[in-house]
Amino acid sequence: PLRSKPESQIISEFRSLLANGSKEIILIAQDLGDYGKDMKDRYELGTGLTTMLGNLLEEIPEHDFWLRLMYLYPDEITDELISVIKNDKRICRYLDMPIQHINDKILKKMRRKTCADDIRKTIDALRRELPGIQIRTSLMVGFPGETEEQFQELVDFVEDVKLDNVGAFMYSNEEYALSSRLDGQISEAEKERRYARLMEAQHRVVMEKNMNRVRQKDRLDVVVEGVIQNDSQPMHYTGRYYGQAPDIDSQVIIQQNDRIPILGERYQVEIMDVDNYDLVGKFVESSIP
Repeated sequence: PLRSKPESQIISEFRSLLANGSKEIILIAQDLGDYGKDMKDRYELGTGLTTMLGNLLEEIPEHDFWLRLMYLYPDEITDELISVIKNDKRICRYLDMPIQHINDKILKKMRRKTCADDIRKTIDALRRELPGIQIRTSLMVGFPGETEEQFQELVDFVEDVKLDNVGAFMYSNEEYALSSRLDGQISEAEKERRYARLMEAQHRVVMEKNMNRVRQKDRLDVVVEGVIQNDSQPMHYTGRYYGQAPDIDSQVIIQQNDRIPILGERYQVEIMDVDNYDLVGKFVESSIP
């Protein structure tokens, strides 16, 4: 069973990380929306996460940081949670929301607690209430019994909804899993075909979004995290803006100018180009002392 870490311990660990110089903290769980459901004496059902977040942010009002929430299922994204995110700029407008699929029959087979209509309504609400929110999800192809029509529905969803970051994977049987005994097991070759086609669709979505940033000369607050040095090119820096989680998303590649940034600090970067999934930009002169 899932067990929630006590709120007091979370706040203590949070303070310790900030005291040691952390500028970004990720709240992550196997199912973050279930926080507090095992603490019925402390939280009303379904309010654990929003209550804990509110108390956490109230305890540390003086700090500037990025707080990132990861692994929230669509049925757990409530109006109250959206309100908490909306009212505190320190919570990144970024959500990792596992969807897995968009076809109702497949979702039911997967024993998901949501349906296509609810997923679309959740995405609409997030975008309406939190302009600029970046949504990441994970999608599965080749679940037993997935028809070509159901797969096409997933591709159409990706092309229509235009999520910002998508991680796709192919279904694989696990010993003792109920799904391993379902009819309609799909060949590895077909799963690979579907995976490639889905990722091609998402790549087109990302390139369209990235090119829009170039055309608009978007300026983003970017935390500088690394240096790229080689003999054939000038030095470049790498970093992330709020819509990019560490290790799993793309990055921002920043051209060097006359001033030297401090690693771990945030600077304004103007987007000038794209490099596949990555954004390419230059420091805004006034943002570096």
